[in-house]
Amino acid sequence: MATRTQSRSSSSNRSSTGNRRGNPGNAGNPNQPRKADGEFTSRSNSRSRGSDRSAFSWGEGAGPILGAALAGAAIGFAANYGRKALMQGMQAAAGDWDEILATEHDMALAIFDKMLATDQSQTFKRKMLLMKLTHALDKHAHQEEMVVYPALREANEAVDADHLEGEHGYIKTFIYELNEMGADSPNWLEKVREFRQLVSSHAHMEEEEVFPRFKQDLTDEQNARITSLVNRDGFWMA
Repeated sequence: MATRTQSRSSSSNRSSTGNRRGNPGNAGNPNQPRKADGEFTSRSNSRSRGSDRSAFSWGEGAGPILGAALAGAAIGFAANYGRKALMQGMQAAAGDWDEILATEHDMALAIFDKMLATDQSQTFKRKMLLMKLTHALDKHAHQEEMVVYPALREANEAVDADHLEGEHGYIKTFIYELNEMGADSPNWLEKVREFRQLVSSHAHMEEEEVFPRFKQDLTDEQNARITSLVNRDGFWMA
């Protein structure tokens, strides 16, 4: 007759054998459904693939989005490039470097005249015209300061070059003051008139005195070189 100890040992052996033969995930829980052998491997591989994905990895749908962004950037660049070419091309048609700069003087003075034709109620128009004038004068000053004035100094015309470049500083001061005082200021038109007079006198000195004297001593090659550089800098600043 089997003892109680032998009975417990026998039951333990049968339970251990049953657990080894079954799914290890179901051990000790007879009510839990048994899982297929491949399910654990599938989940393990899935977690492994998920952990391999970097936080900076592109999703599967990133390709079309990235392509569209690059295409949009290329179109915008081409449009801006074309606008610059058109603007500077129109001015380059004026002729040599001094004629190009004279044309820009006329364009700036025309903007001044439009500003002077406004009244105190047209604040938006005044702001837009001032913005347009600022861009035109900034582009013009860059061409002169980076090309023409250095060439004047090389030709022993440093006094005139320094004087003209110094006036550019006062032009920037007028722009600053107009922006600070506001387009609805009672003395806005008065400030614009003072500003226009400065630019007009500056342009007259360049066109009637300094540039003609300087140009007559240039060779054809030197004149063509300065014209090319003025157009180049004008293109990038357009």
